[in-house]
Amino acid sequence: MKPVKRGGGWAAIWYTLRMARRVGWRQLWNAMRAKNTCKTCALGMGGQAGGMRNEAGHWPEVCKKSFQAMVADMQHGLRPEFFARFSIEELKALSPRELEWCGRLTAPLYAGPKDRHYRVIDWEQALDRIVRQLRESLPDQMFFYASGRSSNEAGFLLQLFARLYGTNFVNNCSYYCHQSSGVGLTDALGSGTATVTLDDVEGADLFFLIGGNPASNHPRLMRTLMNIRRRDGHVIVVNPVKEVGLVNFSVPSDLWSLLFGSKIASLYVQPHIGGDIALLTGLAKAILAREAQDRAFIEQATEGFDAFAEHVRATSWEAIEKNSGVARATIEEMANYYVAARNVIFGWTMGITHHEHGVANVHAIVNTALLRGMVGKPRAGLLPIRGHSNVQGVGSMGVAPNLKQAIFDNLEKVLGIRLPTAPGLDTMGCIRAAADGKVRAAFCLGGNLFGSNPDARFAERALGNLDFIAYLNTTLNTSHAWGRARETLILPVLARDEEPQKTTQESMFNFVRLSDGGPARLSGPRSEVAIIAEVARRYFDSRRISEALDLDWTKLQDHCAIRDLIARIIPGFEAIRDLDQNGKEFQIGGRTFHQPRFNTPNGKARFHVTALPPLCGEPNQLRLMTVRSEGQFNTVVYEEEDIYRGQERRDVILLNPEDIRRLGLKVDQRVRVTSAAGEMSNILVRPFDIKQGNALMYYPEANVLVPAVVDPRSKTPAFKSVLVTVS
Repeated sequence: MKPVKRGGGWAAIWYTLRMARRVGWRQLWNAMRAKNTCKTCALGMGGQAGGMRNEAGHWPEVCKKSFQAMVADMQHGLRPEFFARFSIEELKALSPRELEWCGRLTAPLYAGPKDRHYRVIDWEQALDRIVRQLRESLPDQMFFYASGRSSNEAGFLLQLFARLYGTNFVNNCSYYCHQSSGVGLTDALGSGTATVTLDDVEGADLFFLIGGNPASNHPRLMRTLMNIRRRDGHVIVVNPVKEVGLVNFSVPSDLWSLLFGSKIASLYVQPHIGGDIALLTGLAKAILAREAQDRAFIEQATEGFDAFAEHVRATSWEAIEKNSGVARATIEEMANYYVAARNVIFGWTMGITHHEHGVANVHAIVNTALLRGMVGKPRAGLLPIRGHSNVQGVGSMGVAPNLKQAIFDNLEKVLGIRLPTAPGLDTMGCIRAAADGKVRAAFCLGGNLFGSNPDARFAERALGNLDFIAYLNTTLNTSHAWGRARETLILPVLARDEEPQKTTQESMFNFVRLSDGGPARLSGPRSEVAIIAEVARRYFDSRRISEALDLDWTKLQDHCAIRDLIARIIPGFEAIRDLDQNGKEFQIGGRTFHQPRFNTPNGKARFHVTALPPLCGEPNQLRLMTVRSEGQFNTVVYEEEDIYRGQERRDVILLNPEDIRRLGLKVDQRVRVTSAAGEMSNILVRPFDIKQGNALMYYPEANVLVPAVVDPRSKTPAFKSVLVTVS
């Protein structure tokens, strides 16, 4: 299979037509036009502006990921005979793609300790089983996990129930993706999300894209990058892998771009995996040598500059070039672009966060932006490019081990309750507690907890050590086969566009959107809010949370009642109370910085000294990064092939041709790949344009190779930096 010459374009259009034939053209068209936010990435498509519109109202805004997710939710329903026919061991033999396309879950499923098959049970049995486990467990023996695909209403209700149950073992999928961004940005600016709006990005004249591949993972961002280039702006791509879509991309909704393509990267820089801090230190060194820093901004709006500048000046070019893998001349060329630009956006994804030094990576990006005053003004700033469509919103709702003090105080005051104060546990902390027998049960609101974990064998053992786990999902995934506890319950839930009530989501630009919901496609699945509220009602025996407010769990099945609580409790969300009446979607206050005053105690942004992490490993070892394919979204694999990289299968390792020669390997040779965590056999060697000494394999299959080590601050696993040997 040969790679395409550019991303997007006709290949994306033909794929969309094939998807439409699966479920019917009219049905898919009507579903995509509905007023519901996109189910995939957090760019914010849909909402009350209408289907296929972005936050600025531009139409059409849609991508293959949107169609893939929609078609998956429009599948036929799985019948009881399926589970009678296929044992759990047989489900283990299915690939992530095969599990996804089995069909929609329509009835609660249960498997006990000795069961070889899942069996269908009724909703009464399922809910009673959850409540029984809650009563049998102590609060610190159970953890609650949420995916970023759930609504704000479901996320808020989940964390509220968990706190009232008595635990802070509450976390979400961001701990395995962008938590490093939140920690690093909060350290520097006092706020952990994007500092810019979509309009700001559209108005930039230089965009640094660091450690990401939006051509595959956030395709609608490519229109914005195309627009920057059309205005004679520039895009600098920093990525160890040369991705075709970041070189040239055809935006299907733009006729000229569709026919002739659009150049994206003005400069493509390929550092070593883990070499970003060294590269950015070199860029800062070049800026300081030219005295091109914004002195007035630094003096008035920042602190810590002197220590930062001293560290940068003391770092030798020899160390910078060795650790980054990038020549000084290329770094100086980057500086030329940066010095000439007036409005600069820095965007990054998990190529930055998935390291043991992920927070330090984010610090290095913030340092580079502060150096020239590119934070705290319009059309310039910092943009963590988030994946799941509402992962940021779920975090805003308090689905985290430690509540922000304002939310904690508001919950106690508004509801007249006492919240638990014992330390919470992040996602990896809960997995380790399960492995150690310290927690007995788990409640998972969406997602694929097994598939998203590093060290797959460890994750299987840890989840298998639980007495009970409940999964709320729309389709089957590897958690249901490999992430079983002694008792496993799977509850079918409604997709966002099937909700009987309106829901809200938060985009990566801190913009809250309203989804209308719609008719259920299948009988059986229930709303996530309805399930959580009913479990809580049964557990608390219908006792009111607060007599003064006359607030009970039956009333909290009403999304308007939940939004009223959110407005009272979550700072910045006051406008959500009236959103479904007036339809006025809104920007969350206090996060977008158009003035050089920040949310730190003294209002100043902070520089951080970031040491160059050593590039460890032996001469025969490679640094491996795990990545998503073009036919994939997070752990969900829609297609086996990766057309942008020219791969027809996923059991491959992509190497620089020189490394193939140096290691005595041959193209399409089957090899064993080994790491400190595990090994994979019968992997095919394939050549690719990747920085020499580095390698690429597909997530989540390659999770078996990723050690369960995390960044000490953010607790984010190092999926992007694994030492491996190939033999």
